Amino acid sequence: MANLKEIRNRISSVSSTMQITSAMKMVSAAKLKKAQDAITAMRPYADKLTELLQNLSAGLDSDSGSNYADNREVNKVLIVVISSNRGLAGAFNSNIVKEAKRLAEVTYANKEVSFITIGKKANDIIRKSNTVITNNNQIFDELTFDNVAAIAEDLMERFATGEVDKIEIIYNKFKNAATQIVTTEQFLPILPIETAETSNADYIFEPSKAEIVEGLIPKALKTQLFKGIRDSVASEHGARMTAMHKATDNATELRDALKLQYNKARQASITNEILEIVGGAEALNN
Repeated sequence: MANLKEIRNRISSVSSTMQITSAMKMVSAAKLKKAQDAITAMRPYADKLTELLQNLSAGLDSDSGSNYADNREVNKVLIVVISSNRGLAGAFNSNIVKEAKRLAEVTYANKEVSFITIGKKANDIIRKSNTVITNNNQIFDELTFDNVAAIAEDLMERFATGEVDKIEIIYNKFKNAATQIVTTEQFLPILPIETAETSNADYIFEPSKAEIVEGLIPKALKTQLFKGIRDSVASEHGARMTAMHKATDNATELRDALKLQYNKARQASITNEILEIVGGAEALNN
């Protein structure tokens, strides 16, 4: 059995860890509220814009001037992986990396696959075995629509020039603090509408379809990427809050077990000392 000093040191170490995880949980909870409000407010706008985009793309003519709905043969695939810059968030980053590797090695096994990473954690792992064109981990230092739009414009240019034939986005979609859903979305080419009811929607285009295509599609694509990053940020804080909550609970259980062990060891030590005193006293009497 470990001596009393060793057990006291372990109790002190576990207590310090528990204080750290508890503080991190509270910080993540505060950040989660702000991130959750941001993505909740943004989703209706982004979803409606995507619906309009898909309806518009369904009616595009070949001479409409848009290259973003060009469903050409897929030989080169670009995967945009959205993770975080920091860890201690449970399986948040590892699930994203696993899905990215599965997509590259299974779904697009016979294609030329490259990556663009948003977040340090995914970049550190993926670059060891795959081609990472750019890493945009600085985006989280100042997450604004304009900064994300610059990344989206780069993606659109790569597709429009034929550098890649398809672009996929992988991110954690926020459901609640305890649940994050690994989601893969096609960024380019623009997905066609799926329901006949939506495809028959009657739109009056003003000033003209060409001008709407020129303005709406880039904005919708930028919004789609921004929503994905916003979802990922909210998911990160939720995952970290949950992970730190579990870590705090585990540290509390371990501390209680160590305290029990310490008390038993202390009691055994006191009992031995009493026995030695009694034994010594009897020896003197005899």
